[in-house]
Amino acid sequence: MAENEREDNGVEAEHPETAEIPTPVTDVMSESLEEADPAVCEALDDEAAQIACLEEQLAELEQKAAEYLNGWQRAQANFENFRKRTEAERVNLRKAANAALLARLLPILDDFSRAFHAIPEALAEDSWIEGVRLIERKVNAILESEDVQAIALEPGDPFDPTYHQAVLHQETEGFDDGQIVAEIERGYVLGDRILRPSMVVVAKSPPSPPAAPAEEDIVEAEGVVVEASPDDDPDAAPDDSV
Repeated sequence: MAENEREDNGVEAEHPETAEIPTPVTDVMSESLEEADPAVCEALDDEAAQIACLEEQLAELEQKAAEYLNGWQRAQANFENFRKRTEAERVNLRKAANAALLARLLPILDDFSRAFHAIPEALAEDSWIEGVRLIERKVNAILESEDVQAIALEPGDPFDPTYHQAVLHQETEGFDDGQIVAEIERGYVLGDRILRPSMVVVAKSPPSPPAAPAEEDIVEAEGVVVEASPDDDPDAAPDDSV
């Protein structure tokens, strides 16, 4: 009855024996074996010809088997590379998302630091101040659990553009050119990734004083020509007119 209903709707009934079924990959070798019909070789009269025919068919089957095995191995390797690449991309995406979130927490630490430096001494021991310090320690604990570390920095350290960003260059006694004088804002790293460079003041060498002009330059500038006296020449002949 179901077949009659499908025919009434203008749709041909699909019989199992005529339905087109996709050929699995595992059946390729079976098809190859069917193509190599030994009966073709057995029909030959000469036994040597039969053997040669069978050997030729065997060689073709071995070649196809090697090709199928090579293709399967390449497909397996491509899939494994795809899986590893996808996993690496997923890990990198997660790290980038974490880094963006963690970087947004750094200004909060800066605000805590500035607030604690501005607390009057009379309020430094109040209980609510200790509560605020506890919040700061919790934020620091979250960052440390995510492998966020402050960039270690001391006055006199050499300037490193990888970790430092110069906001000012100034002449400072006791510091050589290129040494860090002070830290304006602390920097942080996430593993080997820079979350924020340290903002620093860098020392620079004072300008060199202008060189004093030579005596010859002064004489030429004034247009004065100095003639040498015979008395100044030790090799001059004595004056006999005296």
